[in-house]
Amino acid sequence: MEKELAETRSANWRTGFFFYKARLYWGMVALIPAINAETFEEVARRIRMLESLAGKFGFDTVHLDVADGTFTENTIWHDARELVGFETPLKIEAHLMLAEIDMRLEGWLFDPIARIIFHVEAAHDPAFVIQQCRDAKKSAGVAIRPETAWEATQPYWQTADCIQLLSVVPGRAGQAMHEGALGKLRALRAACPSCTIEIDGGVTAENAPALKEAGADWLVAASAIFDAPDIGEALARLMRSIS
Repeated sequence: MEKELAETRSANWRTGFFFYKARLYWGMVALIPAINAETFEEVARRIRMLESLAGKFGFDTVHLDVADGTFTENTIWHDARELVGFETPLKIEAHLMLAEIDMRLEGWLFDPIARIIFHVEAAHDPAFVIQQCRDAKKSAGVAIRPETAWEATQPYWQTADCIQLLSVVPGRAGQAMHEGALGKLRALRAACPSCTIEIDGGVTAENAPALKEAGADWLVAASAIFDAPDIGEALARLMRSIS
């Protein structure tokens, strides 16, 4: 176990260092389209829409919001069984806004899910959750709510594949970014230059340049894409804003 942990820390450091150098020399930031939907039919429809645009806009991952009301005030799609056997060329990043995730994670560790994002506030033992992901050959991301201090992520900098700063109240789409998000991002980036940092919530073409400048690696956007009349044009605007 110690050897595996050491190897994981080394791999994560190398990955984080790559993104650090990419930010430094090329200003590289990745856009991850997100889906926040009520039903699996709508989830599947939006994934198919994104599949047709992925090559043009250069993304290979889709972020899937999951909430059952135990960690959020609202509920959206959250039935993992409906995703079993679903085929897509895109990698799925599942953002599990679920309480007691230590005891519920196993039901989400299957293909086509490639990365699990879970909340430290919803886990009794985040290190155990990360190890569960590792054992299932899935990437693991640690997330915090807007009101949680960025320092809460520090114990997982070397073992998590990414740190997500959720910049809206968990669950509902269409919210404006929390006013403290940019400062929190800058502080985390200064404290952990090699961390891979994801920003999720309220991302728009208007604030994306500032998020890029503050040190974000991955920008997750849902409403800025799917609330637009033309999602292709919305993706183009977002990509131009971070290029």
